[in-house]
Amino acid sequence: QVQLVESGGGLVQAGGSLRLSCAASGRTFSSAAMGWFRQAPGKEREFVAGISGSGISTSYADSVKGRFSISRDNAKNTVYLQVNSLKPEDTAVYYCAADPDANYYLASRSRAAYDYWGQGTQVTVSS
Repeated sequence: QVQLVESGGGLVQAGGSLRLSCAASGRTFSSAAMGWFRQAPGKEREFVAGISGSGISTSYADSVKGRFSISRDNAKNTVYLQVNSLKPEDTAVYYCAADPDANYYLASRSRAAYDYWGQGTQVTVSS
């Protein structure tokens, strides 16, 4: 089992920044691929960013590329999402997810690949 707890969300003005954190506990975090997804009201949950267990491979949705950055600290069992240049359309609940069975050098962009999810943290961007 892997337990995930997100934090760091909040209300910011357009152009602002936040750093979201996801603290993990349980087995095999250090080898698990980790992902961030988000869900806006009335919309499907969508992929935002992913990082492989090795930390070498990262991927981003086109809508956030160049503005968001995912990283991990295996010593702290934590994955981060630095979100910069925020836009009102970034408003959503942001979820952290873990895929313990992933290839060590890959991170999936598919929700179906992730077995464990946190409860989410709200990010609201005002214009």
